[in-house]
Amino acid sequence: MKRFLYLCFILLITYTAQSQKIVQTIRGNVIESDSRLPLPGATVAVYLDSNLIDGNITDQNGRFRIDGIKVGRYTVIASFMGYETEVIPDVIVNSARQTILNLELQESIHQVKEIIVTDEGRKGEALNKMASISARVFSIDETDRYAGSRGDPARMASNYAGVVGNNDASNDIIIRGNSPMGVLWRIEDVNIPNPNHFGVAGNTGGPVGILNNHVLTNSDFYTGAFPAQYGNSVAGVFDLSLRNGNNEQHEFSGQLGFLGLELNGEGPISRSSGASYLAAYRFSTLAMVSAMGVNIGTDAVPHYQDLSFKINLPVNNRTHVSLFGIGGSSGVDIIKSTQLAPDPTDVYGNQDSDEHFRSKMGAIGLNVTHSINNNTFYKITVSTSAEQTSNIIDLVVRHITNNLFVIDSIYASQGYRFTQFKHGLSFVLNKRVNNRNTINFGIYNDLYQYNFKDSIYNKLQNTFITRLNHQGFGLLAQPYFQWQYRASETLTFNTGIHGQWFGLNNSFAIEPRIGMRWQTSEHDILSFGIGRHSQILPTYIYFAGKELPSGDISQPNVNLGFIKSDHFVLGYDHYFSGNLHMRVESYYQHLFNIPVTLTPSSYSILNEGDELNRFFPDSLQSTGTGRNYGIDFTLEKFFSNKYFAMLTGSLFDSKYIASDGMLYNTVFNAKYIVNLLATREFQWGKKNNTIFEIGGKITYAGGKRYTPIDTAASNLVGYAVMIDALRNTKSVRNYFRADVRIDYKLNTKKVTHEIGLDLVNLFGIKNVYKIRYVGGTNPLQEEYQIGFLPIFYYRIEF
Repeated sequence: MKRFLYLCFILLITYTAQSQKIVQTIRGNVIESDSRLPLPGATVAVYLDSNLIDGNITDQNGRFRIDGIKVGRYTVIASFMGYETEVIPDVIVNSARQTILNLELQESIHQVKEIIVTDEGRKGEALNKMASISARVFSIDETDRYAGSRGDPARMASNYAGVVGNNDASNDIIIRGNSPMGVLWRIEDVNIPNPNHFGVAGNTGGPVGILNNHVLTNSDFYTGAFPAQYGNSVAGVFDLSLRNGNNEQHEFSGQLGFLGLELNGEGPISRSSGASYLAAYRFSTLAMVSAMGVNIGTDAVPHYQDLSFKINLPVNNRTHVSLFGIGGSSGVDIIKSTQLAPDPTDVYGNQDSDEHFRSKMGAIGLNVTHSINNNTFYKITVSTSAEQTSNIIDLVVRHITNNLFVIDSIYASQGYRFTQFKHGLSFVLNKRVNNRNTINFGIYNDLYQYNFKDSIYNKLQNTFITRLNHQGFGLLAQPYFQWQYRASETLTFNTGIHGQWFGLNNSFAIEPRIGMRWQTSEHDILSFGIGRHSQILPTYIYFAGKELPSGDISQPNVNLGFIKSDHFVLGYDHYFSGNLHMRVESYYQHLFNIPVTLTPSSYSILNEGDELNRFFPDSLQSTGTGRNYGIDFTLEKFFSNKYFAMLTGSLFDSKYIASDGMLYNTVFNAKYIVNLLATREFQWGKKNNTIFEIGGKITYAGGKRYTPIDTAASNLVGYAVMIDALRNTKSVRNYFRADVRIDYKLNTKKVTHEIGLDLVNLFGIKNVYKIRYVGGTNPLQEEYQIGFLPIFYYRIEF
């Protein structure tokens, strides 16, 4: 009876929605990219499959408004005499909320020219005009469209060429064979800590993202040779932006699903000034999912919550102020002592420990953007961020009898609390010298404030040994200068220099960058990028060491310099049409000043960041090297004619030389990865207000590398002993995963309903996470990644 009533309810809503005229508004503003001033008189047009639907002209404040647009997917084109046309594809219009666009136009080299309006723009290109290569824009629609992405920008990026995403337990971003530690996260011009729940100190990933995709706007992702404004990274950059809230009307939404209960709100603070607010809160619902018997990768039930917000306060057409922030807290108690038997599908935590893990992360900032004149603007940002992780670990000593655990003893093993603040101040100035030359310079200052404590139990001495106890400060200053020279409409050079100084040990680096982009024909583009990039170590490494008789910590690694890397990238793009694009990039990366052990061994810090663990290496020296090279391929059919498809592939090799002088694979050297994605959209109803999408993704990659375990030595001491000379010589089975995403959206006159289902690892393939030592007659055991995982959600907007 309940199912029958529910079906009648759905049919009633569908019938009512189809009988209504469902329209909405597209509005926003158009500004000049180099001054941030409004462009009055610009033309904004809405197209559907190359057919002009409607349009309007911006007013004296650069604002435009186009009412009466039916729900659906459109292309919006902004143009103005003397400026390059801006094409925004895949603009989605829903019934519940207005579609608000902030468009920027760049001055053309030729001041007066005829504007030919077309909907075949260069889709997928980075928003940052100073980027020449290895960069692309991603839209928030993509974070929902890609099967298996779970609304997570990091997991979405794993579909791009050059990125390996073969770890279901974490959203680590492995770019071109580099450790995830080499990724920089920046949001609203603030260099933020790891924006993931259950993140571990020094890592940049985690099982669940703190970033809420519903408050983000289109952003850029870089995989190499990035512009001079980015530093403290040797691998890649996520440069994210928060969107402004609606400044005309209040809008709300809610979502219930696997990743949590989510509540969003936005609206005007002052309609006369255009001030607005935007906020989103999310709370974990994994406890309910686990109670339903769904395998989430662990018997322990994690809990987390996060908040994102932005308050936009326009002062006038020249000055804009915004206050923004993100933050989250998470915790989990992983209790292994109650397990009756080994569980190869439990991928979180150490298998012989009870853990009580907690993590927190937050960042808040205030930025002021002011247009000095028609050619110049500056931006000042003040921020504070914090991250904290803590853990209390009890060691469980046990053995296996008849495939069942028998506990011998449980004792306190380890405890730590890491707290790190980062107080930021940045200044950026952009000036258009003329229509061919633009300069951009500034400085990013981050003052680190540390409070690290860690101790571990020494069973032989029957006492706890302190290996980290430090409070202090360290300044990381990053000045930069970059210059864009547009030799012609088809040839652009981007050059720059980035400086980096770390006050803790006076490490200093000068990093030249150069890039070129040459459109050789209507459909072909050649590009290259060369640059040096440097990065500090995870800060706790500088202060960790052995406890001396005086009680002080030895800190043998406090004077280690920057990890350094030279990037060389060559690319070719071909646009078969406005909606079909091919990109091929080849690259070589030379890494040097790499920390390796003083005592000859196979250890290199390039292997760290592989798992959600901290690391405490012995005394290190910056004499190691490494190299990554490969080729990335992308063939992308942008969303048009109701479908999207993308094929990406990477062939690469990642190796390093350790202090023993030998050449080794890095743990990230999977050798290859292929992703195939596609989505088909169907619309029906008299007003096309009912939308059904089905999409899929297939990933095939080389297996994760691991170091063989000396079982004889391990059996003697009772824990895993690796064969140092054979580091990373073995690999687990190749990784394969197929995902399916189903989405149903219903637009009524004032409300949008959305029901979705992500089927992760559809075939339940047992992908191996790692090989672990368990002792007994069969001492080695495969540990599997997450199996079949259905992720359901319901979303309502009004």
